[in-house]
Amino acid sequence: MPVPLSILDLASISEGSTARQGIAASMKSARLADELGYHRLWFAEHHNTANLASSATALLISQAASVTERIRVGSGGVMLPNHAPLMVAEQYGTLANIHGDRIDLGLGRAPGTDGMTAQALSRSSAEPQEFARSIYDLQGWFGQTGTAHSMPIVSAVSAGMNVPIWVLGSTVNGASIAGQLGLPFSIASHFAPDQLDHALKVYRDAFNPQAVTAQIDKPYVMAGINVMVADTDDQAAREFTVIEQMFQDVQRGKSRKLQPPVDPETLASLGDRGNPMLKIKAVGAAPKVKAELEAFVQRTGADELITTTYAFDPSVREHSLKLLAQLWF
Repeated sequence: MPVPLSILDLASISEGSTARQGIAASMKSARLADELGYHRLWFAEHHNTANLASSATALLISQAASVTERIRVGSGGVMLPNHAPLMVAEQYGTLANIHGDRIDLGLGRAPGTDGMTAQALSRSSAEPQEFARSIYDLQGWFGQTGTAHSMPIVSAVSAGMNVPIWVLGSTVNGASIAGQLGLPFSIASHFAPDQLDHALKVYRDAFNPQAVTAQIDKPYVMAGINVMVADTDDQAAREFTVIEQMFQDVQRGKSRKLQPPVDPETLASLGDRGNPMLKIKAVGAAPKVKAELEAFVQRTGADELITTTYAFDPSVREHSLKLLAQLWF
């Protein structure tokens, strides 16, 4: 059987549309993903970004869980330095109370934004030891008594919810933390591929099932990959220029909404194709994408894949999700 397939959504906003429309499109995709058999749907936290509406992650999760029935819904992730850990426990405990055992809490140390915005949001430390201690406290708030391990503060709304906690990362630092804590690890190889192989080795070597924070008895890796499936390889390559343009905007400090696809050769002539940050990808018609996904699983030994698909037209993304489900499930 293939490994489970999941979705990372950032509620993108296309040129000419609004955040309201972007969120509505995400919810429509959530219903579709639920029907098609995807394993989980995660929303990633970002701030001060013109083309993304995924700032209030818990609210998106709640809405997506409300319009679906089966699929797990969670954060990929909550950028913990932006938040007070107690507030995160209360929010995700509330989500679990409302929606039952379908909620995941993925935690990252990056701010998910620029330095100025990070300073405006900052509520806890990104230093590895403090990050680990915050996770330990969160587990206490999600435990039977709802009490943090390091302080006598009770969270009644999260008590007994036991929301699964994941560590997100793109480097050996995040991998080491996840391994030492005995937690599942989601690696952001879809935009940070350089340390992929090393980070996975560090995670598996460091994994400690005896840690007081351990939730699993053996390493579990979910690896990120960019995916665009279309009826032909050429159509998929053209649609993939949407994310290629987005990453060029980020690198040039340019703030604009998602741009429509262009001829790949046009980007190539401008030197805008082949961005190394996007080299972990499966782009093409179904046979090509299936082969690339299988090769990525073989390379990484991933227990699960989480896919990211950007499209200017939401119907293109929905078509890709359908084609992907047909070739994988």
